[in-house]
Amino acid sequence: MGVGLSADELGLRRITSDAEGSLAALGKTNPELGIALSRLVQTVADEAARTPRFAKALGDALMLGAIQTAAPKPVPACGPATARSKGVLDPFAVFEVSGSAGLRARLKTLNVEQLKDIVAEHSMNYDKAAMRWKSAPRLVDRIVERVQSRATKGDVLR
Repeated sequence: MGVGLSADELGLRRITSDAEGSLAALGKTNPELGIALSRLVQTVADEAARTPRFAKALGDALMLGAIQTAAPKPVPACGPATARSKGVLDPFAVFEVSGSAGLRARLKTLNVEQLKDIVAEHSMNYDKAAMRWKSAPRLVDRIVERVQSRATKGDVLR
């Protein structure tokens, strides 16, 4: 067994064997789901083998080939952007309970990076300037201004 098989055929056998093992393990913990998923995969594979048009449409839907042929994305000269952390507090909840004075007092206890996390999390960097600021009071003003604006939006109609 395995004599005369190409590298592609051996790779396919390994992948299908791994999939079979995963389906068997799923069948032990959730037999109904294991059977349904096995039937789905078998039906799709049978149809793709039988109908070239379906096989092509399936390959297109799964973007086969696009993964290998896509050019790598260039890395910016300044390095990759780092994802910001989740804000340490929800400014809208604080505003609702304590008003703008209470929100401002809570924000003044935070450092610049924590304030920037809040700005990023709540999309308050509308002019693309706030993330460059190094002044905590300036960031506090931005957050309070945006929270007040959003909290009172539509009051004219009430």
